Amino acid sequence: MRISYIKIKNYKYELSDDLELMTGIIGFRVEHELFDLYPNGLLIIYEGYKWDGVSGPMIDTDDSMIGGCGHDAGYQMIRLGLIPPHTKNEWDNLLRVLFKSCGMNAFRVWYAYKAVELFGSSSCEVGDIHIPKILTLEC
Repeated sequence: MRISYIKIKNYKYELSDDLELMTGIIGFRVEHELFDLYPNGLLIIYEGYKWDGVSGPMIDTDDSMIGGCGHDAGYQMIRLGLIPPHTKNEWDNLLRVLFKSCGMNAFRVWYAYKAVELFGSSSCEVGDIHIPKILTLEC
């Protein structure tokens, strides 16, 4: 797995290349300008996707970038009503798996997982105001 991103204002990071993840979240087909989720669990997050890194007392480190980006995209799909809210637990588990696979130490993985398990529900509410705004202008 590889992630390519740049730091930006407001969101912190922007993908500078597509990110492909096997999520294990199967049975859903989402087509969106920012990401696609396929029924086999493949998630493609497209170049230009913006996210704010890890939340709360966690700090952004190299081993949190892929998990944080994938997790944010999953929660965003829930907020947009593209997938059901009950998938939150699966996205939280994906965060744990990605953190581990990127070399994060076991205590930090546990801590991050517990934080989203206990406090992440408010970020998964359909219509949540934290949905990134995309503006298009024509001249």
